[in-house]
Amino acid sequence: MVKILQNKGLQVFVLLTVVIIFSCKQEVKPKLVKIEVAPTGYYIEKYRPQYHFTPEEKWMNDPNGLVYNDGVYHLFYQYYPDSTVWGPMHWGHAVSEDMMKWKHKPVALFPDKNGYIFSGSAVVDHNNTSGFGTEEKTAIVAIFTYHDMAGEQAGTKDFQTQGIAYSLDNGDSWTKYKGNPVIGNAGIKDFRDPKVFWNDKAEIWTMLLVAGDHLQIWNSPNLKEWEKVSEFGKGPGAHGGVWECPDLFPLKIEGTDEVKWVLLISINPGAPNGGSGTQYFIGDFDGTTFTTEQIEHKWVDLGRDNYAGVTYNDAPNNERIFVGWMSNWDYARDTPTEKWRSAMTIPRKLSLRKVGDEVALFNYPLQNFEKHVALAYPESVIEISPTRKRILPIKYGNQSKIQFTLPVPNTQLYFRNKNGDSLSIDIDREKKIVTLDRRKSGKVDFSEKFSPGVQQMKIPNIPEGTIEIVMLLDHSSLELFINGGQYVMTNQIFPTEFFRAITIVNTSDEELKIEDFTEHKVERVWD
Repeated sequence: MVKILQNKGLQVFVLLTVVIIFSCKQEVKPKLVKIEVAPTGYYIEKYRPQYHFTPEEKWMNDPNGLVYNDGVYHLFYQYYPDSTVWGPMHWGHAVSEDMMKWKHKPVALFPDKNGYIFSGSAVVDHNNTSGFGTEEKTAIVAIFTYHDMAGEQAGTKDFQTQGIAYSLDNGDSWTKYKGNPVIGNAGIKDFRDPKVFWNDKAEIWTMLLVAGDHLQIWNSPNLKEWEKVSEFGKGPGAHGGVWECPDLFPLKIEGTDEVKWVLLISINPGAPNGGSGTQYFIGDFDGTTFTTEQIEHKWVDLGRDNYAGVTYNDAPNNERIFVGWMSNWDYARDTPTEKWRSAMTIPRKLSLRKVGDEVALFNYPLQNFEKHVALAYPESVIEISPTRKRILPIKYGNQSKIQFTLPVPNTQLYFRNKNGDSLSIDIDREKKIVTLDRRKSGKVDFSEKFSPGVQQMKIPNIPEGTIEIVMLLDHSSLELFINGGQYVMTNQIFPTEFFRAITIVNTSDEELKIEDFTEHKVERVWD
C-alpha cells in the first residue's frame, strides 16, 4: 500500500510497504522514498510576482485605458495573446475594486484592417457627447493608435492613425466606430498614444498625441471630430529618444490652494540610467496650450524598470493614480520568465509638494496597498557604530515590505541569500546620490543590457533630518521609496532564491540608531 505522509513545497514523501510472500510470512519493512513532483497551483511559477499585476500568460507592455467607472478600476494593457515576445498588439483587460486584487477579463480590442491596437486611453462619456450612449447606459469610449504594419514595412510614414471604440456594459464588450480612423496622419513616423480627458477650462475633450520628439494637443466636442490647437516640447525636456505615452492633469500643491498642471512624457531611449524612462514637467494649461518655466530634466522614477506610466481618469476623490510598466525596452523581450512576461508597478498616488523653492512630484504606494500588508516583524532598536554593520534576517523573503526611518547621512544596505546573490543600495546624503547595484542580484546574464553597471539617482533636495525608507520586495522586483516618494527607484531582479538577510552598514561618522525597523508580510493577491 502507499500512504502519503507529507506534501510540502515540491517534495512528497510516501511510505512504501512492501509485502513479499514466499512459503511463509515475511516481516514488513517500510522505506521512505523522496519523489520530485512538478509545482501545481495558480500564479506560482518561478519569478511570478505575488502582489503586482501580471497577465495570466503571454506578453504584456504599456498600461492603457486606465479609467474608473461604477465602482470598478479598469486596467487595459498592450497584449499579445500568442507569444511571450512582442507581436500584433491587442488590448488585454482586467478589473479591480481596490487596484490590488484583479480579475482577468477577455481581450477587449483586437487588430483589424486598420492595424494593430497600440496604446491609448479611455473616458466615461457622462454627457453622451459622442452619441454612443443611451438613456439607460453610459458609454465608455476607448481612444487608441492604429498601427499599420504593412505600411511601416513598405517604408511609409503615415502608418499610425487614431481610432475609437465604445462599450455600453462597463467594458465587457466593445464596438469600434465605423468612421475610424478619427485622426489621420500627415506623414509623421511616430504619431501615437492618445491620452484624452474632459477639459473643464474649455468644456471640451482634449487629446494629447506624441509626434516624434514633441507633443501635440487636440480638442473635440464629441470624441469623433478633432482639431489640433497647440504643440509643446520641441525645445524643453529630454530628447534622447522617441516621445511616448503622454498624460496631463492638474494637482493642488499640498498645503496650499495653488494648482499646477503636470505633464508626463515617456522616452525611449534616453533615460538617465539607460533605456526607457518617464519624465515630467510642472507648468500651466489654459485649455489649449501647456507652458512651463522648467529647465531641469525631472523624472518620475530613476530606476531602470518603470516606463509608459499613465494615470486614471475619473478616479474617486479626484485622486491621481499612476501605474507604470515594470520593464525596460533594453531587455524586455529577454527577461527569464516562461509562461508570461512583464508586470505593472504597484499603483501609486501622485502629489505635488513644495521642497524649498521648488515644486516636486511625489509618488507613493496607494493607500489600498496597506490593506494587504499583513504580519509585522519589528526589530528591537538597532544601534550601529560608525563603519560597523548589522545583519538582520528577512523573515518573509521576496514578498515583503521593509520600512524604517534613517537618521544618519550615509548608509549602505544590501540583500543576500545563501547562493551568494546580492543587491546593494548606497544612500549618500552628503554627496546627494543613491547608488543601486544589481550586477550580482541573481540571474543577470539573459541580456548584456540588464546590468551593465550601477544605477545612480541624484537626491539634491533631500532633507537633512530623518528620512523614511520603504522597500517593496516581490518575487522579481524591488521598488524603493525615499522620503515619502520624493525619490523613487524601481527595478526588476531575478535572484536564484529569496533574499534571506539584509545588512545595514553605517558608512557615516555618526552613531546610527534605528528605532522602527519593521518587515511586513505582503499578502498574495491572486486566488
